[in-house]
Amino acid sequence: MSNPQQLRYSKEHEWLTAAENGVSTVGITEYAANALGDVVYAQLPEVGDTVTAGETCGELESTKSVSDLYAPVTGEVTETNQDVVDDPSLVNSAPFEGGWLFKVRVTEEPEDLLTAEEYTTFSGN
Repeated sequence: MSNPQQLRYSKEHEWLTAAENGVSTVGITEYAANALGDVVYAQLPEVGDTVTAGETCGELESTKSVSDLYAPVTGEVTETNQDVVDDPSLVNSAPFEGGWLFKVRVTEEPEDLLTAEEYTTFSGN
């Protein structure tokens, strides 16, 4: 499993792109997607919602379990990935590409986000 170097990671297994015009893309890691099993339902935050770093902002349901989705940063949701809502298996098949979950205009980024190397050590993969 390879965690893309350009991303930052939360200890709740979400990834975050560097902000482009103040907006970052959020998804879950390949490690989390594999641990969940086949994702069959995605409840994502709505456009306009304010999400808070470390707090629940949605959920992913798999054939194994239901898992909360945590916001890695604080900000306003600007877009959700309708493709994932329509085909939740994208979270498993392309967690770092087409399986992204939402975009957020970042107002606050916590100091404890991890680099790819730190996340690999943290997750043990």
